[in-house]
Amino acid sequence: MSKRDYYEVLGVQTNASEAENKKAYRRLAMKYHPDRNPDDKEAEASFKEAKEAYEVLADSQKRAAYDQFGHAGVDPSMGGGGGAHAGGFGDMFGDIFGDIFGGGRRGGQQNRGNDLRYNLDLSLEDAIKGTEVKIRIPVMATCKTCHGSGAKAGSTPETCSTCGGHGQVRMQQGFFSVQQTCPQCRGSGKIIKDPCKDCHGQGRIKEQKTLSVKIPAGVDEGDQVRLAGEGEAAAGGGQSGDLYVVVRLKPHPIFQREDTNLYCEMPVSFSTLALGGEIEIPTLDGRASLKIPHGTQTDKVFRLRGKGVRNVRSSQLGDLYCKLVVETPVNLSKEQKELLEAFDLSMKEGGKRHSPKESSWTDKIKTFLDDIVS
Repeated sequence: MSKRDYYEVLGVQTNASEAENKKAYRRLAMKYHPDRNPDDKEAEASFKEAKEAYEVLADSQKRAAYDQFGHAGVDPSMGGGGGAHAGGFGDMFGDIFGDIFGGGRRGGQQNRGNDLRYNLDLSLEDAIKGTEVKIRIPVMATCKTCHGSGAKAGSTPETCSTCGGHGQVRMQQGFFSVQQTCPQCRGSGKIIKDPCKDCHGQGRIKEQKTLSVKIPAGVDEGDQVRLAGEGEAAAGGGQSGDLYVVVRLKPHPIFQREDTNLYCEMPVSFSTLALGGEIEIPTLDGRASLKIPHGTQTDKVFRLRGKGVRNVRSSQLGDLYCKLVVETPVNLSKEQKELLEAFDLSMKEGGKRHSPKESSWTDKIKTFLDDIVS
């Protein structure tokens, strides 16, 4: 009896992806598995047929041979590249459902230490210009007595007899193959019978570590500096984690920062805005002169190009935005009050000529109130 085409068995196209083949096989395996169809010879035959088809199409070399030569390319009796092996169903199902039940053949992998986070408060000046700081952090470091093994000097950890040193054990539940952490060694693959007296078999001890951290120029709030291998040591002598230094900017008395731009407010006298003039404003490079045209209104924003922050990832410079805010005079003398009263009277006599916005606003209010009354 001739064999059916493997793609036809799985119900997929010849250009189907690995994921599509796996999905199709899983559907057929669930449908025809002997545990679900006891004493059903046809279901058993369909299951074996689907299993054979998937084993060939899941292997890139076998699939290439099948696509070129058909069944002859993968049937050893015909001199092909080797047929589908008759492995146990548990192995095949472990490949299909391993990702669902935490499976996967990863036994014996070393642990990795935890990553650590350190919040570093920086002034705006240090963040903009860059700096180097020393930090002190508590970490779980490798025990120097046992060098991370956890075993007493002169002894070594023994291979776990339960998992054979793989750190994981496989359990068969019906036709599901579930892989889980070994309960005896807790995933390490080793058993310590004579623990180190300093770390009590943990391979790590808590200590304070002082590190020097270089902060590049232009860092902003939330930026991270990664120090590889400066995190916690791994239990059992695995790879240490990393340390992430997170930048937090302190409030600045003058500037506010948004990306590469700086913002500030500059109090200016009424007379300076009215008559115009020149004022000094602060920048990162020192003082700068700003010319104010006469008749400038309060809240006017001036832009100084290239006076912001240099981008940490490029050479581009941001800008400085300076907002002028009129400062109302206080603690006036009698003479000053009389001068202001006289000035105010002259302003009112001038009307729209001197205060166009005020006159326009007054007219709008009058019209609004008249409409309500009428």
